[in-house]
Amino acid sequence: MSRALRPLIGISACRRTITVWTAHTVGDKYVKVVTETIGGMPLILPAIGAGEDGLDVDRVLDLLDGLLLTGSPSNVEPSHYGGRPARRGVAADPARDMTTLPLIRRALERAVPLFAICRGFQELNVALGGTLHQHVEEIPGRLDHRAPKVDALAPKLEPAHPVAITPGGQLHRLLGCTEASVNSLHGQGIDRLAPGLRVEAVAPDGQIEAASVVDAPGFVCGVQWHPEHQARENPLSAKLFDAFAAACRARAQQRLAPAVRAAAE
Repeated sequence: MSRALRPLIGISACRRTITVWTAHTVGDKYVKVVTETIGGMPLILPAIGAGEDGLDVDRVLDLLDGLLLTGSPSNVEPSHYGGRPARRGVAADPARDMTTLPLIRRALERAVPLFAICRGFQELNVALGGTLHQHVEEIPGRLDHRAPKVDALAPKLEPAHPVAITPGGQLHRLLGCTEASVNSLHGQGIDRLAPGLRVEAVAPDGQIEAASVVDAPGFVCGVQWHPEHQARENPLSAKLFDAFAAACRARAQQRLAPAVRAAAE
């Protein structure tokens, strides 16, 4: 693909305090997925809210060929889905919430390809009217889906549990299997699935681990695990990112075709 047609992928950022400074941050793994796995150009979207004093959502989406919603240590504020106030000490990022939730709704209205990972998956559900469990591990019968309490990266890359993939769904058609093992690392999780979402994968304890948007014209998918780890080495992850990349390239070609034709004349 020519440099001009490399898809431009928006990546959601977090707002964090690092020592005494406020920063907008994105894990390098997400940037590398865009540049190395998708073959696109990353555009980091700061957590500044949306609207008159924040992100101009439509102007940004005019430029984007895809939207990648990242994982994060922070939780979605329960006020966005009518939940009980979060416990003291639970990490939050209200600026990110106020950015991503309206961005998701408008991106879907404009048929922008969207891939939502972990927190991003939870944001997708909340943006469309769903709710979350704030502490999945405390629900009777549920597994503890949280990351291993170790500093090493390797245990976080290992499969945590299998998921049952919905027969006939988007993931089933894409992956060609009805079960896969995933590195699920989360404390929050989907409670009530949002209207318009369809379950794509479920953990052995019944926790929803993936969903898609019903009748979406392009690639729109959310997963609770972390395919950005070993994005090319893991066959499951590779197929997910290949599908997202194809949708983003198609949008880039459609969006940029008039300018490319004009330049060639």
